[in-house]
Amino acid sequence: MTSAGLTAKRGGPLRGRVRAPGDKSISHRALIFGALATGTTEIEGLLEGDDVKRTAAAMAAFGATVTRLGEGRWRVEGRGGFSEPDDVIDCGNAGTGVRLIMGAAAGFPMAATFTGDASLRGRPMNRVMNPLKAMGASFACRTGGRLPLTLQGGALKRIDYRLPEPSAQVKSAVLLAGLHADGGAGVIEPEATRDHTERMLRAFGAVIHVEDRDGERHIDLPGGQTLTGTKIIVPGDPSSAAFPLVAALITPGSEVTVEGVLLNVLRTGLFTTLQEMGADLTISNLRDEGGEQVGDVTARYSAMHGVDVPPERAPSMIDEYPILAVAAAFAEGPTHMRGIGEMRVKESDRIALMAAGLTACGIGVEEEPEGLIVVGSARGNHPAAGGARVVTKGDHRIAMSHLVMGLASDDAVSVDEPGMIATSFPGFVEMMRGLGGELA
Repeated sequence: MTSAGLTAKRGGPLRGRVRAPGDKSISHRALIFGALATGTTEIEGLLEGDDVKRTAAAMAAFGATVTRLGEGRWRVEGRGGFSEPDDVIDCGNAGTGVRLIMGAAAGFPMAATFTGDASLRGRPMNRVMNPLKAMGASFACRTGGRLPLTLQGGALKRIDYRLPEPSAQVKSAVLLAGLHADGGAGVIEPEATRDHTERMLRAFGAVIHVEDRDGERHIDLPGGQTLTGTKIIVPGDPSSAAFPLVAALITPGSEVTVEGVLLNVLRTGLFTTLQEMGADLTISNLRDEGGEQVGDVTARYSAMHGVDVPPERAPSMIDEYPILAVAAAFAEGPTHMRGIGEMRVKESDRIALMAAGLTACGIGVEEEPEGLIVVGSARGNHPAAGGARVVTKGDHRIAMSHLVMGLASDDAVSVDEPGMIATSFPGFVEMMRGLGGELA
């Protein structure tokens, strides 16, 4: 994959069994928790994309011993906390990494400076800085709360923070800061977001109380706790599994199984939505691994129809709306996606880029401030038009979504910056080719 671009074109059916790369959210957390803990943390199935490797390097910079033992196998020797790094922490493109590390680092009496690539430096960090400031941390940063940013931590006080908008990253940053705050930390979620941090805190020996009351989720982390190293098995990332599964749903004659997929109910909104659209999507071999539900997901080519996606489902599938928009392009009738304003502050403005890419491919799209309407026109086996070179602004999910579209379109679809795909899904091209996809 070079800057010259990457093109996907229609070929035969996609068939096979594959394993999704390790879940990115859990991979970041496993490294950070291991560094905060005392003792050894053994990790299996770690996603070895650029984002997660940046977090591994950051944990070494904060004083942990981080060792790669083999493919997906890592060991973290934690010292019970962070020490002041000698140099700037470069988080690359990793928004999850930088926000969680800022929360973890805020609990210690030291200064740390964070930066990232052009995309990450353009993303505001105010949503994380605001609660951390209220706990006692201080920051010096660029205008608009942007990186590079220097954090001064230590002497934190408890906060009971009501999330102004659903964000597992902000919640996690507050809880990680609360580990070393006087009195711990509390978070109130009007809408529940992915709960990997709460589950992993328990796996590392922490006590955390989670209660649903009055339509909200209340999370309480008592103060004065220490973490103990443990073993973590990272399940397959449902956000990554979505690409080969949707490719199978829209390509005639296809049947693809992705093994070992994380099926946490706060992450499976896309699968629920696809089934509501009429997708032949089945789950087998359901099991529990390390406190998380895991299973094998099979997708078969399906005639789908448009649906209205409930806005309250957005937190469970916020990263999957780009690939859902592609599925919607091959469905019959409109699919309404609303309450997804969060997509505008991801690696790019994903609403605008998906609208532009689909429009260029001949699909009917209506863009809203907090939503997207995709009008599919599938009848029988008639595919979408395609035929465009799509601008991705370096966003890996925009690139992969349009390449999946190209595999089932009349005309080939190209993307301009495929190199970014390695940040979250290093083996994407090889996997899709192995299933029979034509990418060049």
